[in-house]
Amino acid sequence: MARIVMKFGGTSMAGIERIRHVAGLVKREAESGNQVAVVVSAMAGETDRLIQFCREASSLYDPREYDVVVASGEQVTSGLLAITLQGMGLNAKSYMGWQLPIRTSGHAAALIETIDAGVLERVFDEGGIAVIPGFQGVTDEGDVTTLGRGGSDTSAVALAAAVKADRCDIYTDVDGVYTTDPRIVPRARKLPIITFEEMLELASVGAKVLQTRSVGLAMRERMPIKVLSSFDDRPGTMVVGDEELERYGMERQLVTGIAYDKNEARITLTGLPDRPGTVAAIFSPLAEANVNVDMIVQNVKRAGEKSDLTFTVPTASLAHSVEALQKAREAIGFDEIVTDTNVVKVSAVGVGMRSNAGIAAQMFQALADRGINIIAITTSEIKVSVLIPEEYTELAVRVLHTSYGLDDTGAAG
Repeated sequence: MARIVMKFGGTSMAGIERIRHVAGLVKREAESGNQVAVVVSAMAGETDRLIQFCREASSLYDPREYDVVVASGEQVTSGLLAITLQGMGLNAKSYMGWQLPIRTSGHAAALIETIDAGVLERVFDEGGIAVIPGFQGVTDEGDVTTLGRGGSDTSAVALAAAVKADRCDIYTDVDGVYTTDPRIVPRARKLPIITFEEMLELASVGAKVLQTRSVGLAMRERMPIKVLSSFDDRPGTMVVGDEELERYGMERQLVTGIAYDKNEARITLTGLPDRPGTVAAIFSPLAEANVNVDMIVQNVKRAGEKSDLTFTVPTASLAHSVEALQKAREAIGFDEIVTDTNVVKVSAVGVGMRSNAGIAAQMFQALADRGINIIAITTSEIKVSVLIPEEYTELAVRVLHTSYGLDDTGAAG
């Protein structure tokens, strides 16, 4: 008997028929003798709809009230799935984040602090199935919170760790993790296994299969994740530690995958004074506004002359970023703010980069050969990312996928 946390995404929960299908998958695991808890997302598109309502109400909405609104989508699907499972004769019941409780701090992108596993342990002891809305928690003051976009993955991994599950199964609309987006590159290959570190980097640079925080949490807790499709029974992809990769006898690839992220906005501050503390004066108000800054490029001219600085933020944070910078304009001393949302970040990821030189140079040359201009660059130990004009997204992904030898030569396309 295994203890499994099953998580189902928005496409899996998009309507009653799909919820019935999900209930069948849950029933199959339960009837196999496994202890099961289920985490669900809102129906596909529902969270976006609720967020849009908040934006229409006020572009600078209160994060507390935002959480009240957007947390409701998962509450609906958890109740519907519990009702469906009950109709199949299973002992199922929904539990809101505050009922467990899942203690969190902050709003709009709250951090999980603790999870009381007592309620779930009692459910398991009674042979029941707990259905839990992902994405939500509760503060010590009793306020509903949300974990940020894609937070249901984080909920599932955190719950799996809290109840010491054998693994966390993430059901999506794809049957595993691919070397890149198969919709752009038909020759993309499905990976049978990938390390936490590689998956973390891919998720952080745009791969939509798993949410970044969930992978980071799984890596810290050494919680194996299985990514598989809700719609077919094909084998998925296991996300495991380095030692597990070796146990499976898998080779370390030079480059494991190519990812892209259109959720990037470029901000350029012109006419910055050449004096100590200017950069700190820029990024301190952004940090206070909880804005995550990614790529940074400074155009430094000769000593004493004014300079420009370019950086990227999530598109959803652009308005808040500009507001925070405008408030700090006198302290910073810039001339103008220029913004651009027509950019995309494209990245190559692979643990093999640690021991092989020339990966970045190969990327730059492959893009240059196709006339693609690079706006900004950032790197890590196992990742190289470039910011390019959005119009070149698909071409860049295809070119790099082929350049690094990732194409499946047996696939059509």
